[in-house]
Amino acid sequence: MVRGGARCRSADPTWGFWRSGRAFALAANTERCSARVQDRDAICALPAQIDEVDERARRAGAVNTIRVRDKKLIGSNTDGEGFLRAIRTEFSVDVRDLRVLIVGAGGGTGHAIAWQCALENCERLVLVNRTLEKANALAERLRSFFAGPRVLGPVARLEAVAWDEAALRAQLGDVDLIVNATPLGMNPSDPTPIPARLLAPHHMVFDAVYGPSKTSLLRAADEAGARGANGLPMLLHQGALSFSNWFDREAPIDAMRRAL
Repeated sequence: MVRGGARCRSADPTWGFWRSGRAFALAANTERCSARVQDRDAICALPAQIDEVDERARRAGAVNTIRVRDKKLIGSNTDGEGFLRAIRTEFSVDVRDLRVLIVGAGGGTGHAIAWQCALENCERLVLVNRTLEKANALAERLRSFFAGPRVLGPVARLEAVAWDEAALRAQLGDVDLIVNATPLGMNPSDPTPIPARLLAPHHMVFDAVYGPSKTSLLRAADEAGARGANGLPMLLHQGALSFSNWFDREAPIDAMRRAL
């Protein structure tokens, strides 16, 4: 079963709101379900809806995969590992070798990606959020992962910065991978979270948003001569991980890829 908020554009069907999901899942004897983007933060914020969450969901502060065991809802989050696999397949590089900037680090998807980058010991991580306090709070939680020096020069390995052009301009010269973890791009009229004039050909641009057309950020990447990829590979890999969580076996990833 897949559930998602009506405002969310998704390759999965929409089922409505999560407050009725627990009763539905248990009454229908449903053992597996997946949450879409708009619902993930809300699920973890409603302890009455989820009985237990694993470490990945706890770190991300959001749930996207639920399994029913012994009439209990067990929440997990596959976004971080799905992101990691997507970067490998789309850019042929490991996150551990990259300097990463995440726009929208304060949300559930941004949290999951930031934690994965920290666990992979990426060279550098810059957390960008409209509410700077949220980025600062996440940076403090991740501080211990960046204690050792890996980058030569005066640049800090972990920073939280405001979401404005001046702050972004100051960071992007020391960044390889730019990640959009905001909803910007779900609608064709959405502005780009980072304007093309700040992008450079050496940048890799990953937009967690996906849709029938290129997002404004990926169009900006094209304009700047940078490489870009949308969120479909992440959707594929996090879905495959959810499948393995549910069925305790490898997902038929080639068939899943063809279905997207």
